[in-house]
Formats: sequence, structure tokens, C-alpha cells
Amino acid sequence: MFNFLSRKPEHDPLANPAWPELGRQMPLLQGLSTEEWQRLEDRMRHFLSHKAISGAHGFALSQNRLLTIAAQASLPIINLDDTAYQGWHDVVIYPGAFVSREAWRDEQGLMHEGAQNVSGMARSDGPILLSWPDSRQGPALDGRNVVIHECAHKLDMLNGRADGFPPLHAGMVQADWSRAFERGYQDFRRRVDYGEPVRIDPYGATNPAEFFAVLSEYFFELPHLLHAEYPAIYEQLRQFYRQDPGMRLPVLGLDENDW
Repeated sequence: MFNFLSRKPEHDPLANPAWPELGRQMPLLQGLSTEEWQRLEDRMRHFLSHKAISGAHGFALSQNRLLTIAAQASLPIINLDDTAYQGWHDVVIYPGAFVSREAWRDEQGLMHEGAQNVSGMARSDGPILLSWPDSRQGPALDGRNVVIHECAHKLDMLNGRADGFPPLHAGMVQADWSRAFERGYQDFRRRVDYGEPVRIDPYGATNPAEFFAVLSEYFFELPHLLHAEYPAIYEQLRQFYRQDPGMRLPVLGLDENDW
């Protein structure tokens, strides 16, 4: 089923003629300082050395594809440490959307079963599954990033099942996190339920775990939009990821009402 790309452990996975230009062309990585870029590369090396990345159904994994996945997965933890992604080992890349039969929980906490087409999944029993077409970095930032979404779920799972409340760093206040996310989630779900126009992916209204993962996507892709919609959540994510994408990325996704 899987096509593994062999890599010599002594080989630097970033010693590729396409890198760093490949990374420089990724909108997600715009504005990184020299120090941040170095930390990104360090995290990428660790990610590529410690995760078993495979292609499903014979999907070929070129070095460029590996680097593209690793760069997106590593960005959220450039100011954390390598243990942030502990507890799981495998990343499986599919040539397209794939069918999942894993049970899922709705916003009322009810469990459901049945096949569904998905572009990514962070399985509770270990691996991350990704659709390659949905994992490629497009020419523009749009708030959608399946790699960051699934990695956010893995961060959320460090203290148990994904519930939108990952383990917080020393100095963060649990009550502040709970207040910001609970108020934001209830407001967002109300707006989606009543059919109000929203600028954030409505999938975030599914449950608190998806709300955290979806807003993590927007934090790294459209930070100014997220800050305009939910500034208290933006502040909690800034503390959690220990970085501020709004300071380095261009202002996108806003309209005149936000100024």
C-alpha cells in the first residue's frame, strides 16, 4: 500500500538544490527573520529525521514534497521544542482526498460513524494522514492549511483527546484561555447556525477541537483577519505558539469595516 522514500540518516534533508528557494516561495513563510528561519530549518531536520513519511497507494514522495510538508508542519513549533510533536511517528500522504471510517464527535458531543471523504486526519492512535493536493502551498494565503490543522490536533492531544484545550505553557493562564475560546466558539457557532456570513471556515463550528485547529490555520495564514474577529483568541494563540505572524505577514482578508 505504501511507497517509502528511503533517506540516509547521515544526509542533511535540507541539502537540496531546491531549498531554500522552495521555502522562500511559500507565502506562509514570508517575513521570517534570520533567526526564525534557522529555527525553522532545525525543526524541519528533526521532523524529517524522526517521522516516517510515506506515500499511500504508490504515491511518490519527491524531496520537494517532503520539504513542503516539513516546512508547514515545523512552522508552528519554531519557538517551542522538538518534544512538541512527541507521541506519534507516522505521516501518510495520499494522492487525493481519502475515505475515513473513523467515528467522529459533533458539537453536542454525540459520536457518529460512517464513511466520509476527508483531506486530512490526525488519528488518535498515532499517524497524521494528509491529501497531497490539499497540502500543497498555493500562490496565496487563504486561511486554509491542512498540515497546520492536523498538527494543531496533535498538539491538542498531548494531554488526552483533542478538545480544544492543549497543555499550556508556564505563565499562561488557563482561565484566560477558557474564557477566550469558550466565548469565541459560542459566538462563532451561533453565527454559523443562524446562517450569518462568516469569514472563517464554518467547519470550525463543528466542535471545540476543530475550532482550535481551524483558528490555528488562520493564525498562521490570515492573522490580521483572526485578530479582527477574535482578538482575545489571537492573544492566546500568540502566547501558545510563542510567535506573532501578524508582525511578519501582509495584511489580507480585511475590509474597510475592520479599520
